[in-house]
Amino acid sequence: MENTLRKIDIKNDDRVEILNVPFVKTPKDQFIDTLLNHIKRKEKKFVITANPEIVMQTFKDPSFKQIVKQSSYVTPDGIGIVIASKMLNKPIPERITGFETMMGLLLHAEKKDHSVYFIGAKDTTMKKAVNNVHARFPGLRVAGFRDGYFSSDESSKICDEIKQLQPDMVFVGLGSPRQEKWIYENFKHFKKGIFMGVGGSFDVLSGEVKRAPRLWRKLNLEWMYRLITQPWRFKRMLELPKFLFKVFKEKAEAGTR
Repeated sequence: MENTLRKIDIKNDDRVEILNVPFVKTPKDQFIDTLLNHIKRKEKKFVITANPEIVMQTFKDPSFKQIVKQSSYVTPDGIGIVIASKMLNKPIPERITGFETMMGLLLHAEKKDHSVYFIGAKDTTMKKAVNNVHARFPGLRVAGFRDGYFSSDESSKICDEIKQLQPDMVFVGLGSPRQEKWIYENFKHFKKGIFMGVGGSFDVLSGEVKRAPRLWRKLNLEWMYRLITQPWRFKRMLELPKFLFKVFKEKAEAGTR
């Protein structure tokens, strides 16, 4: 499989700026190949999977904005990002969600004997998620895992453990922006590995939360399924129209310059 990887890194011209956030515009499979190439070269990369809510957070939190700008890659995790790219006449081919990217990487990790480390969710949820991962990928090397409820002192111990274990992939599901800030604050301590925020992916992996059915995802209606099954998300969903209005306004202002 090693020889089938595209020997391509994602350059600046493979990105689309949306409200000052540089999104990769490559197809998902090519993006996963890019990350696998970094692993092969024993490099370290910081991946942010961003939806409109995360982009809007960059306007509220300047320090978070700098973290997003300094990450290695930002992927379009949300149909709103794809719509915005089309509004700007710089179309992104497809969503690259954190969950699907993680699952694609886990599949390759099992085949290539890469090791992984998980951080996030409740202790019981994480243990269920790890058990399900082992059932789905029996040959996968899970170097370690840790729930998302830890103090600053415990955070240092987690960092030390990751430094010692040197996993090839570290998936952090602490919710945004906490997960991105944790990666950013500790990134300098690590020598190699793909570090990626994956939000509530461990809730899905554990079976406690169901993903939208395949048809809903194919029709880009996953957001609606989440709203129906998790109505408490309503306030968060309001960020989407605000985001699209901001993109429209920026495009209009650019046209008058």
